[in-house]
Amino acid sequence: MNLLHHFLLIDDNLADQLLAEEAFLQLCPDCTLTCVADGKTALDLLKSKAVQPDVILLDVNMPGMSGFEVLAALKADPQLALLPVVMLSTSGAKSDVRAAYTLHASSYLVKAQEFEQFVDQIDTFLAFWQKTQVARE
Repeated sequence: MNLLHHFLLIDDNLADQLLAEEAFLQLCPDCTLTCVADGKTALDLLKSKAVQPDVILLDVNMPGMSGFEVLAALKADPQLALLPVVMLSTSGAKSDVRAAYTLHASSYLVKAQEFEQFVDQIDTFLAFWQKTQVARE
């Protein structure tokens, strides 16, 4: 089985980036987690192939480009459309969940408030994606 090792987190919140880095370090030390603070930078890196993740974790509420705008841009680009995108947000609003799936998000996770629960979420996320086949170029 070809294990997935490279993940991209697009989140403007530095504290959430640091929590994710800590969780990934604990759970998957062989994994690479690249963190980017905004959608435009992430899209530029992805289009230039400077970053080639197996799965993207994408925050919904960000200044500049929202997570939904980033998701729409990803899915509109033939080179990036097949990348799995997991929305990771503090919002559990039904309208946000519906919008994410309408734009073809792979899944939607509401961020846990406590670190231990967040680590459990990331553990479940990693276990799922390590067992999942993804389309590659």
